[in-house]
Amino acid sequence: MTPELLARLREAQSAKRPVALLTRLPDGAQVLWPEDAGVPRPLAEAAEAALRDDKAGLAALDGERWFVHPHNPPLRLVVVGAVHVAQALVPMAAALGFAVTVVDPRGAFATPERFPGVSLSADWPDEAMAAMALDGRTAVVTLTHDPKLDDPALDVALRSPCFYIGALGSRRTHAKRVARLREMGHDDDAISRIHAPVGLDIAAVTAPEIALSALAEVVAARRGAPLARREASAAAPQMAAAG
Repeated sequence: MTPELLARLREAQSAKRPVALLTRLPDGAQVLWPEDAGVPRPLAEAAEAALRDDKAGLAALDGERWFVHPHNPPLRLVVVGAVHVAQALVPMAAALGFAVTVVDPRGAFATPERFPGVSLSADWPDEAMAAMALDGRTAVVTLTHDPKLDDPALDVALRSPCFYIGALGSRRTHAKRVARLREMGHDDDAISRIHAPVGLDIAAVTAPEIALSALAEVVAARRGAPLARREASAAAPQMAAAG
């Protein structure tokens, strides 16, 4: 690898831009996709697949083999609300390779004792998330049921390219949330990005079950699986997010 290409790769990593390094095996020639122009379509498709799947592999072009090495920004999960569901969700997400940050300005909730070894932020959610610079490898889940905390977080998330946004709450809760978000300037297309009630429909009741359903939906969104919208009963909301 030339010093110039190495510098470009490091710059892309620092800026959290997903790139793939393509190496022609017979002679070691290298290009950086998508930053280098003129990459033939078969190689571009292989690079796109490698980035999507986080998996290196081989591609062929004109009888020559290329090694495709994806360089993705880290997967991140931002959890707003240091509640019981979050306590179950965080270790599962970490096991799946997510760098998790729990955001909650309520000091009694977001403590190292309740979330050992986890990155915690006591800043207001919009300030914390703006500083994180949410990208296309970031998922956001809000769990507080408190508009003062969830709404600012959702506002920032909807203005970002994050790949998943989920919010705990019933259909009635979400209808009120939608009205508030419209007042904040978000249109229906933007608001439709929010998965609410959060999680796949597995009839979850307990905090660990809700955490499991939420994380399953995050993974499905990341992998491009079809996600059917589901409705929660207005009379039987998701479990209250008590700390």
